[in-house]
Amino acid sequence: MPSPLENLAGTGKPLLAEAPDAVEFAGLLRSGRARLTDARNAALSLESRFDLAYNAAHALCLAALRRHGFRARHRYIVFQVLPHTLGLGPEVWRVLAKAHDLRNLAEYEGHVDVDARLVTDVIAACEAVAGNIDATNKGV
Repeated sequence: MPSPLENLAGTGKPLLAEAPDAVEFAGLLRSGRARLTDARNAALSLESRFDLAYNAAHALCLAALRRHGFRARHRYIVFQVLPHTLGLGPEVWRVLAKAHDLRNLAEYEGHVDVDARLVTDVIAACEAVAGNIDATNKGV
């Protein structure tokens, strides 16, 4: 029986099967962790901290997906498959999906409306992703 990720892969589907790459995985982790560290810097503007936290989460979630041997056709899918890549529930992926929607508004329409609570929530969700990756890497 195919896995949920395998069911999402193929022509016209949101994932592509692609062999994992240890160098890519390590680079995504390094990038995600550096951005997460910077996102915690309260001296930066909320917009900068949001951008850093969102991009940290994306890099880490993409690393988790790549470790499973898949690549996303669209940015948002890396958040939606967190139950299958890291066993994380809606309390994490919904925050990151909301952040993705707000990122798109800022990026494509110039509408930036982030508040301190959202930044805190995105950082916490990103920390959950990073912690889960660390925990699952111990078994690898």
